[in-house]
Amino acid sequence: MALEKSLIEKIRKITSKAALAASKFKGLNDKIGADKAAVDIMRAELNELDMDGRVVIGEGELDEAPMLYIGEKLGTKKGAVIDIAVDPVEGTNFVSKNLPGGISVLAIAEKNNLFHAPETYMEKIAVGKNIKNGTVDLDFPLEKNLKNLADASNKQLSDLTVCLLNRKRHKKIIDTLDNFKINKKLISDGDVSGALYVTDDKFAVDMFIGTGGGPEGVLAASALDAANCFFQGRFIFNEDKYIKRAREMGIKDLNKKYDLNEIISGDSIFSATGITDGDLVKGIELDGKEYLSETLVAHKNSGTFEVISKKEEII
Repeated sequence: MALEKSLIEKIRKITSKAALAASKFKGLNDKIGADKAAVDIMRAELNELDMDGRVVIGEGELDEAPMLYIGEKLGTKKGAVIDIAVDPVEGTNFVSKNLPGGISVLAIAEKNNLFHAPETYMEKIAVGKNIKNGTVDLDFPLEKNLKNLADASNKQLSDLTVCLLNRKRHKKIIDTLDNFKINKKLISDGDVSGALYVTDDKFAVDMFIGTGGGPEGVLAASALDAANCFFQGRFIFNEDKYIKRAREMGIKDLNKKYDLNEIISGDSIFSATGITDGDLVKGIELDGKEYLSETLVAHKNSGTFEVISKKEEII
């Protein structure tokens, strides 16, 4: 079954209100305060929705922040049974230091249609909708992925742009990109946004790759699915506590490579509102008793994938 299109606006309002709450902490060097403000408003607003909701992708212990925890029940308990994925503030560093790229993110799907991801890392690869499935693959060597992508895009290798987190763990990837003189878009945080750069030519990113947060991978997959893009992910379970948690969540094959339709099945709605200005969306702007927000919304069933700018009253 499909989610009602009317839910798009309801979900957009939730992320915009959460973004507004977090924006009050811009530049205050208070990551936890910004996160808590967004969490509190997001929880209150989700509890007003007529749904029987359950958080399957929640805030993680890795951030040592207030949580919308995995398994938390939300909504009025009336209506459809809904799986919820949240990242009330992706890029807490961006917000606390008033840097570009902070967003508030929420995705919903019907029960069991959203992968239940543990708070661990994930290998990821994403390319745009015009690239044929099978062109790139997590199991291919990076050199093969790059050459295949260049051929599929009718580009020279040196014309490609690859986005990835600027981390020591990505040194081999960065060295390979440099050897082929491939353009890099290195990001310090925010790999939901990073993955979504492949959705539109205006971002000039041909591929997103590397290891980042598993929950963020599931959130990005919701939007990438609506945009008909390609995505694969593989969780990394390298500590006993993560292996134990994966087993508890029903994950049997710890080395499994997941295609997009295994992470998001059926219909989903995705919403990401800017807190601080970024490439994906602009941040919150205050205007007296009103605020202007910019939100990327995606709904698979209706083919919606657009940025909505809206001025609303500050309540």
